[in-house]
Amino acid sequence: MHQQQRSQPDRIVDETVAVLPDDVIVQRTSHENAPAVVIRADRVQEVLSTLRFEVGFDHCSCVTSQEYEDRFETVYHLTSYDDRARELSVIVPTTKDNPISESATPVYRTTDWHEREAYDLVGIEYADHPDLRRILLPETWQGHPLSMDYDQSQSQVVPLREHANPIKEDSRQGDTMFLNIGPHHPSTHGVLHLEVVLDGEQVADVEPDIGYIHRCEEQMCQQGTYRHQIMPYPDRWDWGGAGLLNEWAYARVIEDLADIEVPEYAQVIRTMSAELSRILSHLLFIAMYALDVSGEFTAAFMYGYRDREIVQDLLEDLTGQRLMFNYFRVGGVAWDIPEPRRAFFEDVRSFTADLPRKLDEYHDLLTNNEAFQVRCVDTGELPPEVAKQYGVTGPVARGSGIDYDIRRDDPYGYYDRLEWDVITEDGCDNLARVLVRLREIEESAAIVEQCIDLLEEWPEGERTFQANVPRTLKPSGECYRAVEGAKGELGIYIRADGTETPARFKIRGPSFSNLSALPAMAGGEFVADLVATLGSLDTIMGEVDR
Repeated sequence: MHQQQRSQPDRIVDETVAVLPDDVIVQRTSHENAPAVVIRADRVQEVLSTLRFEVGFDHCSCVTSQEYEDRFETVYHLTSYDDRARELSVIVPTTKDNPISESATPVYRTTDWHEREAYDLVGIEYADHPDLRRILLPETWQGHPLSMDYDQSQSQVVPLREHANPIKEDSRQGDTMFLNIGPHHPSTHGVLHLEVVLDGEQVADVEPDIGYIHRCEEQMCQQGTYRHQIMPYPDRWDWGGAGLLNEWAYARVIEDLADIEVPEYAQVIRTMSAELSRILSHLLFIAMYALDVSGEFTAAFMYGYRDREIVQDLLEDLTGQRLMFNYFRVGGVAWDIPEPRRAFFEDVRSFTADLPRKLDEYHDLLTNNEAFQVRCVDTGELPPEVAKQYGVTGPVARGSGIDYDIRRDDPYGYYDRLEWDVITEDGCDNLARVLVRLREIEESAAIVEQCIDLLEEWPEGERTFQANVPRTLKPSGECYRAVEGAKGELGIYIRADGTETPARFKIRGPSFSNLSALPAMAGGEFVADLVATLGSLDTIMGEVDR
């Protein structure tokens, strides 16, 4: 199945070239994951609009910016929500002395934040961008940290400036008020600041202010060696328990670049542990969302943590860690199932067997609760066409009826040999997103049980949990690979230049794109609904700020 999906690059490029003017394409090339075309920097909107509406590339999954000795470059990673196997990289080079490229934001709304990040960290400017300013660093920051001429020793002074009234020239009718929510507030679930304009009790405008815990993880990864030094970082992008899923994203991209084949036994262990990690994340969402929406501190909140502790214990037995697991390795996993194996399997089965009863409790306390329904039904509405514009993925997209899951649509691990379903809901509201996550816990448990069945019967002499990987990895090439993280599409782009460290390491966190859709979801709603809508995104700021 995987080989069939990857046999169509030439056809994709032919389709692309056929619909574009001859003077737009500068060069045809390829990355490890997808064919690529190099286009003119002043024709970006024309090209991307054609690719989106005529060729069907309706999902701009990631935008990577980078600098070479002779040029700057922006890479738009395009695919389709209906056919994830159709991938195309659109490369836009600019000169070193005039790094200006046309903005893609009028075509893909999600590129608003991505291009702001590219400007902030690398220094590329985007003509016609609706709001080109820094997004992760303060406006007073000097220089661009991922540019070659950045001086790390220069002083950074952030003056205390007088705060202007953001709605001084507001022409809206009625009483307006500017409200700060966060960056230290329980409902933001992390260091997030929302700048909210209220018209009475209704949200007239909301702008997420991010970057409070940004520490340039991409640059840190670019300074680490492939074999051992990068793998611990992905856990830190999600402290909600989904770290194993993040580790898999890095493992997948470097294994493609270095042409490493992971043993089948290790793939089963990875699949089992990743789904336990997904359950861990979803249970945290349920517990915290119950607290956000209906103040369920004594029941659903405590039940969520009770059930999380069981999964935490299982993953601690497997990985040796309770949160920053660092269990995946390039080519497999760190070690085999803990001894005694039978006891570990029995503990896992005990958890999954009791899960249906516990999920019924969550439904009784939350989704069947009238007060909870009033807060969640028809609030935070996100129509599928709007979700696609913002590059939304994961349970947030599937709550809008978008049938998109990378585990099925771009198979990896052992997923394509197991029985499970992609969960979608058509409600497009806060309740739909809760229902998706509760049902996904059931599917994850079913996947875990099938993996346990396989691992129990696996012949002892064939339990190879790690490939024979060279001590030093020096791959070459460019590749973007993604996995289905707990929050959605978690992707990593690596440009390898034949040395021990990446020349460029780009992280595509699903929460980054999902959070950018908040203004479209919350506008016109009551301020109480804004809290419910923000919580339904299950945003994790380590993944947003990186």
